[in-house]
Amino acid sequence: MAPITDKWLFIVNPVAGNGKAKKYAEKVNEMVKIFRIDAEIVFTTHKGHASQIVQEYFEHGFDKIIAVGGDGTMNEIVQGVINKENITLGIVPAGTSNDFVQILGFAEEFSENDWKIFFQGNTIKMDVGKCNNNYFLNGMGLGFDAQVAADRQAKGGKSSNYLWHILKTLIFYKESEMVSVLDKQKRYTKCFINTIAIGRRFASKYFLTPKAIANDGLLDVCMIKELSFFERIKIFLKVPKGEHINDKNVNYYQADTIQLEFDTEVPIHLDGEIFFNSKFIVSILPEKLNFIYNPNGWHYFKSS
Repeated sequence: MAPITDKWLFIVNPVAGNGKAKKYAEKVNEMVKIFRIDAEIVFTTHKGHASQIVQEYFEHGFDKIIAVGGDGTMNEIVQGVINKENITLGIVPAGTSNDFVQILGFAEEFSENDWKIFFQGNTIKMDVGKCNNNYFLNGMGLGFDAQVAADRQAKGGKSSNYLWHILKTLIFYKESEMVSVLDKQKRYTKCFINTIAIGRRFASKYFLTPKAIANDGLLDVCMIKELSFFERIKIFLKVPKGEHINDKNVNYYQADTIQLEFDTEVPIHLDGEIFFNSKFIVSILPEKLNFIYNPNGWHYFKSS
């Protein structure tokens, strides 16, 4: 059980998981009382609000910051704490996408045992990715998956349209000319997908970077070349088991920095959050942040 002197802040994104997080706040409150945690539960009201909340409560001595929502909620919090010391982060999964929590070894639906282990407060240091002036924990993507995410955002992010956006993009997506700079060497190519990651899983079941380790100081890069429609389907079916990395059209490698350039602005996603730019400078911040994790869970750390 956590010492009662610790101050826990639970930041709830009420729209995460199509309203699931808002309802789940009652469960959080129940668990806080059961485990006698000194905590406050605060709701966000607009995009970017989680970062603002962190700033305010950090000044009042809250040293454990917990996201109640999906990967996007956790991403917002990271933007607000990246340069702060003596903070421990955690996540109670309640979003549409809960890919990040599996890195930490917890279930996507907390059981009684998950809650018990969570409040024990076991921690581990984890790498953080940086793209231009923004940060990510699980990964970033350019190409097909970023276009799907951008289309969904433009349509209000409705999950009911997700399969339609995937199918439409599989058929009509056109790869853009790209220049990648790695170890001062320029490479010109067109990519169907270019994933740069710390975690392994995206969109709940797609293991695009199946070899990634979350605290090895390296980014795992999965670059899938320009594909025909039938090659796209073939690759798409391999990704859930991570078998695509053996395909001749896939270049899988590790790096600590990489630079990507396009002729025009293109969408990217950072932990599912959409941005647009034509130049991306990506790097790794080794063991930058401290996270609550499950030492007995299925996670991806070099110390496990």
